[in-house]
Amino acid sequence: MCRAVLESEEGQSAAEGINDGIVYLMAIPYLLIGGLGIFMYRKYSHLKK
Repeated sequence: MCRAVLESEEGQSAAEGINDGIVYLMAIPYLLIGGLGIFMYRKYSHLKK
């Protein structure tokens, strides 16, 4: 049912919203893990000096 609504001509704005939401939800874990990696790198690189 959802697929049929999103594929119709009338649901283009809804389809774009769904796609944007999926990209947003996929990006959050990568940003969190990347931020944690940068934090740990900076913390441990100062300990070696």
